[in-house]
Amino acid sequence: MSDELRVEQFEGPTHADRVTRRTMVAGISTAALVTAMAGAQQSQSPASDTYSQNTSGGKPPTDPGPENKPIVDENPSSWFPPPTDSGDVNNFRFPFAFGHNRVSRGAGWARQVTVRDLMISKTLAGVNMRLEPGAVRELHWHVPAEWAFMLDGTARITGVDAYGHSQVSDVGPGDLWYFPGGVPHSIQGLEDGCEFLLVFDDGNFSEFDTFLITDWLGHTPPDVIAKNLSWPMSVVQQMHKKELYIFNAPQPKSLEEDQRAATGPGGAPPDPFDFKMRAMKPNVTRQGGEVRIVDSSKFKVSKTVAAALVTLKQGGLRELHWHPNADEWQYYTRGQGRMTVFIGGGKARTIDFHAGDVGYIQQSLPHYIENTGDGELEFMEIFRSDRYEDISLAGWISHLPPELVAAHLKIDESLIAKVPKEEMVIVPV
Repeated sequence: MSDELRVEQFEGPTHADRVTRRTMVAGISTAALVTAMAGAQQSQSPASDTYSQNTSGGKPPTDPGPENKPIVDENPSSWFPPPTDSGDVNNFRFPFAFGHNRVSRGAGWARQVTVRDLMISKTLAGVNMRLEPGAVRELHWHVPAEWAFMLDGTARITGVDAYGHSQVSDVGPGDLWYFPGGVPHSIQGLEDGCEFLLVFDDGNFSEFDTFLITDWLGHTPPDVIAKNLSWPMSVVQQMHKKELYIFNAPQPKSLEEDQRAATGPGGAPPDPFDFKMRAMKPNVTRQGGEVRIVDSSKFKVSKTVAAALVTLKQGGLRELHWHPNADEWQYYTRGQGRMTVFIGGGKARTIDFHAGDVGYIQQSLPHYIENTGDGELEFMEIFRSDRYEDISLAGWISHLPPELVAAHLKIDESLIAKVPKEEMVIVPV
């Protein structure tokens, strides 16, 4: 294993370290076993095909009354669920498209998903934001930490910590940034503007209730500002008195010029605020897709958020698993898929997901994600934790006496022996 793929350890091997040592190909018999244990649910494509494939047999229920057909067609697993679904399970999907969009005319927009929108999402909240070329997300800070994933375009970010360390960086698609709680920062769209996902380590946090520099100074006596900064009162009196939030500004100077101007005696932060996630080599590569895992062992400043970027090829399956250390907040960047979540007590629910959707799975609830579209499915798994952890069905049963598992599942012991002891993460197509 190369040094660049080795992950520093906490009190033992991290999940990211373990998966780099997994075998690259799992046997077809293993894939068949995992599929059987998933409840023999059929893959889904368009809604009409899904209805005919439902393993309960027969036709979907009729509905002669009014209905929102595009929504029904987009969510076949809710209208005609697999027969393995059962009981009353809280909704675990919310599309960003359903959120209120705060538009700053000609400069950008922002929409969010919090616990007020998705009531089970108690540990993390998310924001989808767009900045036009030159537009700035005003200098601000907030109590929760901010983790970000760049979706499109390029941006310039700034941050200053409590020790006087300052950073000015340019970020592009697939890059991350993380600002600990209380660290003031800004974001500015460069030549083509930018779009990004923000995740905060508090499900109740609202992006629209941050500490903004214009709002703060607009509510501070002008003579105090003038005394504090040694500025003429005439300058202070003409400053903005209300928040700007997102506003247009000239394009910044070159990165080198801005870095020189911003650097003080403290220099750059010892742990950079940004990280190039998509540029790193995948931790897991399979015939069915790949996974990149980033937690504080790689991105050292990110003490409260860990994440994985998962790509599933057509028909690919993120294997049956659960996360023992944290709830999982998902964001789907492209493609379509479905997920079944089991909550115990004979209760389970299947929901379809599309690009732009948020999903949420509570700690230790078992689930899978299956690509049901015609192309690749890509999504983020995000956790309020300093480390990434999961336990898979295959990894669990392969570490038990075969006769014990066989007695539970009424299968031959020889099938258990074929399951690799290193979890697959992604099942081969």
